[in-house]
This record gives sequence, structure tokens and C-alpha cells, in this order.
Amino acid sequence: MQIKLTIEYDGTNYSGWQFQSGQDSIQARLEAALERIFTPAVRVRGSGRTDAGVHARGQVAAFTLPRAFDAAELHRALNAILPNDIVILNAETVGDDFDPRRHATSRVYEYRVLNQETRSAFEHRYAWLVRDPLALDRMNEAARSFIGEHDFAAFRSLGTEVKSTVRRVHVSEWHRDGAYLTYRIEASSFLRHMVRTMVATMVETGRGKLPTDFVAQLLQHRERSMAPAGAPPQGLFLVEVRY
Repeated sequence: MQIKLTIEYDGTNYSGWQFQSGQDSIQARLEAALERIFTPAVRVRGSGRTDAGVHARGQVAAFTLPRAFDAAELHRALNAILPNDIVILNAETVGDDFDPRRHATSRVYEYRVLNQETRSAFEHRYAWLVRDPLALDRMNEAARSFIGEHDFAAFRSLGTEVKSTVRRVHVSEWHRDGAYLTYRIEASSFLRHMVRTMVATMVETGRGKLPTDFVAQLLQHRERSMAPAGAPPQGLFLVEVRY
């Protein structure tokens, strides 16, 4: 029997989701908390990695129960042990065949931009400060080019090994709320740094420094060197994993 966890976390102080020797990660914190409850080491499998500084509102993970344990009790116990910046939103029993990564049908991310002249004492942890005026209509025109199935080789982190760089994007759109611009994307899966590179490209389009058809050019040529450096991690949130 397995337990499926839905997790919210502030990634500011962590090296990312995945366990790394000598680093403080979300996975390491969860496994340490579970070891306190069950004594033997428990391996947690996530729906996917988030990088250092990236946040989550709906990360999903699963692990095999070492012994019988009520899911509601486990929910309470984990939240009592975990630090304040990691919260278990839900814990439920699932079958032994559940795989949080392979069984996901899509993932939803959001990226937040604070578009104003003055930095925020609070939002510097959760948004990218862009002081230049941004044209939302230009950014949404560029965003629409991502919808559908494309080769995202130009938007991935170099040096990462994947079988294919083709991904299908279902939703790609920007919304403005005062000084905040939020980009929402839903796709079958993502390449490393893919969303952050997409956001940086669209922000440059919104600044007027790149043409609105530049996204289409990148998708066609598939050259990472043509795309700008990725946006900083703190504006990125894993919102939901769908099954």
C-alpha cells in the first residue's frame, strides 16, 4: 500500500526537490520526517523535480507504507515535524501501482513577474522584478505560439539528457493584476529550465527587444544559443499535477 502526498513548499532555502548529498532538499526533509515516524528509512518518489529556489503549491509524491498507518494521522504527524516552509496539503491511500511521475497526464506551472520601478520587501522571494514597461498583448501573442506539440530544444538547459525534447502545451497565457503579471502554462511534461527560458523570451518580447514571432523562430531552429538566459527561479511555482 502507498500513500500519495500533495505538498506545498517555499523553495527559497532548498537546493530543489531532489535529494543531493550535502544539500538541503525537499525530498530529504520529507524522508527525514518519515524516518522519525516509521524508524526505517522511507524512499519518497516525486512527480518531478523543481530546481533550487522554485516553489510548489501542488507537488505530488508517493511512498510505500512500512506498516499500517492511517493517512489522516500521517498527515497531522508530518505537518507537526516538517519546517514551516513545507506543508502537507493532503495524504491519501493509493494502490501499489501508482507512480506519481509516470501516471501524470499534465502539469501546471505559474510564473510571477512584478512589473514596477521599486522592488518589494516581501515579493522578492516570489516574483521577478522587471522595471521596464511590459506590453501584455505582445507577450500573449508570443505565448500563443507555444500552444500545441513542438520541439522545445531551444528552451531546455544544455547538458541534460532526455530521449525527446518534444512536448505538448495545452495552455499558455499571461494575465495582469495591477503590477503583477502571471504566466500560466499547462503541458504534458517539461524540460529542465524550459518554463524559465520561455518566460525570459516573452519578457524580452514585452519589452520590445524581440519580435513577437521570435518564439516561432526558436521553435523552428531549435538552437538554445538563440534564446535568452532563463528567468530567475523565485517567480516559478508548480501549481498542480493532474492525473
